[in-house]
Amino acid sequence: MKWTLKKFEDLAVDELYALLRLRTEVFVVEQNCVFQDMDNKDQGCYHLMGWKENELVAYTRLVPQGISYPAYPSIGRVVTSPAARGGGIGRNLMKKSIEETRRLFGNGPIKIGAQLYLLAFYSSLGFVQTSTIYMEDGIEHIEMILS
Repeated sequence: MKWTLKKFEDLAVDELYALLRLRTEVFVVEQNCVFQDMDNKDQGCYHLMGWKENELVAYTRLVPQGISYPAYPSIGRVVTSPAARGGGIGRNLMKKSIEETRRLFGNGPIKIGAQLYLLAFYSSLGFVQTSTIYMEDGIEHIEMILS
């Protein structure tokens, strides 16, 4: 796996296309969720991409404090390619995302909005649930914090 991390303005057109395509493939098509993926947050974020043989198979958006949450940086748009699942790519993606978020924004807490069905996965990485269940785009979510 080859990892690349870029600010929005440094993304090549092909990289931007690949990450938007992967996000659409999973969030819109696979999860059957009609929502506005392009939410004007991408421009202020870093984009972590995991490439396997020139194909984007893993991606997260690393969000500075003040964009998604007033007091916390965040990791969002966590996605792995359906074709690449099952080999630990999701766990590696999150570990790399946590490492890069802390490198970029400091060692403080990281807050995420997680799909409820992934509670055990994020808990295994040290995240703790901090909210009740809420609906976002028709999917149950919870807020979680990694201290």
